[in-house]
Amino acid sequence: MKRNLYDLTREELEKYFEEIGEKKFKALQVYEWLYQKREVNIDNFSNIKKEIRDRLKEDFTTNFIKIEKKEEAELVKKYLFRLHDDNFIEAVIMYHDYGNSICVSSQVGCNMGCRFCESGRQKKIRNLEAYEMVEQILKVEEDLNIRISSVVIMGIGEPLDNFDNIVRFIKIINDGKGIQIGARHITLSTCGLVPKIYELANIGIQINLAISLHASNDELRSKLMPVNKVYSIGVLKQAISDYLQVTSRRVTIEYVMLNNVNDRVSNALELAKLFKGMNIYVNLIPYNETEALEFKRSSKDNIKTFYDTLKKNGINVTIRKEFGGTIKAACGQLRGSMKRK
Repeated sequence: MKRNLYDLTREELEKYFEEIGEKKFKALQVYEWLYQKREVNIDNFSNIKKEIRDRLKEDFTTNFIKIEKKEEAELVKKYLFRLHDDNFIEAVIMYHDYGNSICVSSQVGCNMGCRFCESGRQKKIRNLEAYEMVEQILKVEEDLNIRISSVVIMGIGEPLDNFDNIVRFIKIINDGKGIQIGARHITLSTCGLVPKIYELANIGIQINLAISLHASNDELRSKLMPVNKVYSIGVLKQAISDYLQVTSRRVTIEYVMLNNVNDRVSNALELAKLFKGMNIYVNLIPYNETEALEFKRSSKDNIKTFYDTLKKNGINVTIRKEFGGTIKAACGQLRGSMKRK
C-alpha cells in the first residue's frame, strides 16, 4: 500500500529525494504545494519536472479522509470523518475570541477504559497515521474556509499510545512550511502514560502538556481510570515535575467534575496539597453527559465551591468554557451513535 504524502515530515521528504538522486530542496517545493497552495493533485506541482511528479505518483497517494457528517451549535462544529477502511473518527472546531481551535482524534477507539469517557467504551481498533490527523485540520479548514490557529490532541484515543505518529503529526503541523501551528498553540492531553511523558519532554518541540487527572487520590482514580493501577498519582506527579524541569513549560491538570464522585471540598483540598508550589494550573471541566454512561455533571454550586477552595489554597485554576453540549461533543459520542446505527 502506498504511503500518503501528507504522512511525511519535511526531513523525511528530504531524505526520500536524496535517496532517489534528487536535491533535497524538492521537499520544500512539495511542502509549499501541499500546505501553502493547498494543492492535492501532484500533476499540478508545476515547478517540479514531470519525471519527479510521475515518481511521486508511483510512490505516494494524496487520498483524503471524507466528511461523513457535521453537526453545529453556537461557537462549535463537530465532524464525523470516514477513513479509507470505513472506520470513523471525530474532530471538533471551537471558535474562541483568540482564534479557531480544533480538537483532533489520535486513534480509532481507545484502550484506556476511563469509566466516564464515551471513547473508553469503544475499544481501540487501530492507531491513526499522521496523515489522518493532519487531514482532519486540512479538511475542516477547507470546509469552513477558515484558518485554524490552535490544535488540541484531545479527541478519541490516547495520544501517547500512538507516540511515533503523534510526534510526526506535531512536526508536520509545526513546520514553518507546513500548517504553521506554533508549538505553544499545540496541546497534547494524556491520561498519564508515564514513560512516554519522559520521551515527550525530549522531542525538542515545546508544546503544551495536559494531564487528565480527574481524581485527587489513588483509590478514587483507580476506580475511574485503570491506568492509575499501573502509574499511580505519585509516579505521575514525579513525571510532571521532571517534565517541568526539562521544558520549563507550565502543565495543565484536567479535572472533569462528576457529581458526588470527585467534586467534594475534601477532593479540592487533596488536589491543592498535591500540587502546591508546582508550575501547573487546574482546568475544571463541566462533564458532558452521555446516555450510555451513568455519571452526571456536578452542580454549578459545587464547581464554584471547588474552584474557590483551590484558589484559597494557592492553586491557579480555571473553569473550562462549555462547548457543544447540544451536539454530542463529548469524545466518541457521534462515532458511537454511528456505530449503533
